[in-house]
Amino acid sequence: MSFESRIQRAWQHRGLLSTLLLPLSALYCAVVTRRRRTFLQAPPPPLPLPVVVVGNVTVGGTGKTPMVIRLCEWLREQGWRPGVVSRGYGGGGSDRPLRVTECSSATDAGDEPLLIALRARVPVSVCADRVAAVRALLADDACDIVVADDGMQHYRLPRDVEIAMLDGRRRLGNGRCLPAGPLREPASRLQEVDFVVSTEGEPAAGEYGMALHLDAAWSLADSSQRRQPSDFSGTTVHAVAGIGNPERFFAALEAAGLHIVRHAFPDHHRYRAEELVFGDGAPVLMTEKDAVKCLEFAPSDCWAVPASAELPAALTAALDERLRKLRNGQETA
Repeated sequence: MSFESRIQRAWQHRGLLSTLLLPLSALYCAVVTRRRRTFLQAPPPPLPLPVVVVGNVTVGGTGKTPMVIRLCEWLREQGWRPGVVSRGYGGGGSDRPLRVTECSSATDAGDEPLLIALRARVPVSVCADRVAAVRALLADDACDIVVADDGMQHYRLPRDVEIAMLDGRRRLGNGRCLPAGPLREPASRLQEVDFVVSTEGEPAAGEYGMALHLDAAWSLADSSQRRQPSDFSGTTVHAVAGIGNPERFFAALEAAGLHIVRHAFPDHHRYRAEELVFGDGAPVLMTEKDAVKCLEFAPSDCWAVPASAELPAALTAALDERLRKLRNGQETA
């Protein structure tokens, strides 16, 4: 188990270490609360197009990237031209906007923005300043609506809709802010967002449940080669995941009937070729987020297993109503 996984597990309980860290947690909570209050008192000027923020109040994987990808696909189906902005975590972290294309590298753009650009086929701009990233898309007339990937705490970015992602099993952990718990902001922040979307487990009252499912795996050596995850059943495979919640990926593979050897890495891990060589000839299955960083050196029998989100009809109906009002308001302004 990786250090990150052990921390995530510790944050599920109010043990001795968490209690000892409470003074730092209280300080952190006070700082983020004051920062949010400052922006609410003097909010940034609105942008000339709707902005939908997808984020979370907890540290760790919540299904945010699959949500952004599916949301962009759904928006295009409704007649919108979506674009995505992101900080580009795991990339160069430049203060100048970078347009992400299929030819970009994860080193420059970040793993999640590159995956979104490849899967959703939408314009993606990354920058530490998300407002500058939006303006770069506007300058190219690239979109008429923006989805901000992981932008809930970036208050300089105006937003019209906030979608908070939540792990339905881990929920809010021990309910404490960093570093005593997994919360980036106090739990009360969830009462201020427009939609709370829960992955796995049973959604609580007022939440929307989002299903995640595995799609056909593709070969890193030849992306035209496809195999269903169940095709690997009956043999041992190495499962590689450097995401916020590796166990979700491992459990999904096991649910498909695979016998796996777990290899959990820290979120946004930068792989070396030798880390994917296990010496037994068994296939290697990894998440797409990991795969986009390993295309140049992955072993021949290495496969990426995409995860796709299924948005509940109640959520898309409510979101469609909200966006129609925004669009009508802009047209009459």
